Amino acid sequence: MASPKIRSAMVLGLVGALALTACSGGNSGDQPNNEGEGGGTLVIDTAFSLETGDPGRNYVPTGSTVLHPIYETLLTFEGDDETEPVPGLATMEVNDDATEFTFSIEEGRTFSDGTPVDADDVMFTFERLKGMEASKANHLVVDIDIERIDDMTVRMTTETPFLQLPAIVTNPALGILNSEVVIDNGGTTDDTDAAEEFLNGTSVGSGPYQLESFDLTSQVVLVPSEEYNGDQPAQFERVVVRNVSEAATQLTNLRGGDSHLALDLSGDQVAELGDDFDITAGPGAQTIFLFANQDSEVFGDLANPKFAEAVRYALDYDALLELAGDGAAQATSVIPPMFLGALEDGIEQDLDRAAEALEESGYDGETVTLRFPNDQPIGGVDFTTLAERVQSQLSAAGISIDLAPAPFASEIEPYVDGTADFAMWYWGPDFADSSSFLPFGPNETVGIRAGWPAESAPEIADLVSEARQATDLDEREQAFTEFATALQEEGPFIPLLVPARSFASSGVDGVTYNSNWTIDIAELSPAS
Repeated sequence: MASPKIRSAMVLGLVGALALTACSGGNSGDQPNNEGEGGGTLVIDTAFSLETGDPGRNYVPTGSTVLHPIYETLLTFEGDDETEPVPGLATMEVNDDATEFTFSIEEGRTFSDGTPVDADDVMFTFERLKGMEASKANHLVVDIDIERIDDMTVRMTTETPFLQLPAIVTNPALGILNSEVVIDNGGTTDDTDAAEEFLNGTSVGSGPYQLESFDLTSQVVLVPSEEYNGDQPAQFERVVVRNVSEAATQLTNLRGGDSHLALDLSGDQVAELGDDFDITAGPGAQTIFLFANQDSEVFGDLANPKFAEAVRYALDYDALLELAGDGAAQATSVIPPMFLGALEDGIEQDLDRAAEALEESGYDGETVTLRFPNDQPIGGVDFTTLAERVQSQLSAAGISIDLAPAPFASEIEPYVDGTADFAMWYWGPDFADSSSFLPFGPNETVGIRAGWPAESAPEIADLVSEARQATDLDEREQAFTEFATALQEEGPFIPLLVPARSFASSGVDGVTYNSNWTIDIAELSPAS
């Protein structure tokens, strides 16, 4: 599967409307069954990244997968087309400056208890997320103000052009809540909110499915919402999403008929499957990258762009890509190929340039420690294997590397607080828009983690502002392209791979990749 490049949510100048603990086998009682009305039971295996059943507190992939069919958003995407949002619970109009976005809620839509969806529910959902400053998803809405126009209309405004807003409102963290029920169960619009425990056991959305059971470590079970009255009703009597952490076990389950859909296979694994299985594969939206910290208190004399440049040109990217299997691609920049502004070509190994940059960097033969999480394979790419190949290539270029793998839970802290000196990590979009990669800029989120202040690269900082505020589509594309190019030339980041997202299924139609919720369970149906 290849997605078209994601541009922006609209062309301005138009004011348009957008008409389980890891399983080693099957679970008794959850066997696949596509017989009978509603398609029987659909079983999906995936490695869980699941923290909560509360949309406003969710910011991890599995959470988005299971919450998206429960809590509808104002706008959404269909299939694998993420070029332009389409109506969800609402249609949208935007002013010429991209600072006012008016949403008209579809009349007659209801929550799972039959309560009508109205502007008060939208207001509460957004104000609740804005008030929960501790939520990882809070940053999505901090720059957006919202007002109620009438019972079925709200308007969102921003101080500067905000072309990414339509894509932002598709994020499952902004799934619209039944405000009365949530308030009755501890919901507020500030950090005193206490509705998470309730939402971990009960769903109160307007989507085609509702929650039957929810376990952070084993499985989530969805069943149809009897009150759903949209245009995409549930096609299965039950959907069981199971935590199967090993891709090899997912493959075994699928081959043995113990599941219908496996979400975490490598390109090589899906290549082993025969014609009895349907394959959805192609580069995903996550980039694996190295970074060299630019803070001298963290990385000493090597805290300079020349060391990053030496690493960038010392690597053999084709040899690294061999580890990712079919469907993966070289990362041509910090922006993956499917997004606006991605570069056509990546860096090619140049050992002479690497040696020159290394000499200018002040490197004096010392051993550099490469830190990375070793329990979070992305698209079937094992970080330890990849790090070993990076180590070998850098050693051949005269850079001594010591590997320091650690579990994600312990490695995330030094990465986030900026104390990691030389590390390998990954980044995926918060929403389907290229602005999700501006955090790599100086003094932005990832740039700060890499010790990269704005004064170190003022011209790149200006490019971030230009890309963020552009209202002309061509101008916006140019700004993102220039931003990506500048980071490849002088930034502290070394983009490596864009792993494939490889799904294999049997007896299921509608399997497509989405950069935010991975697959749309609401679009799945028994194979025709």
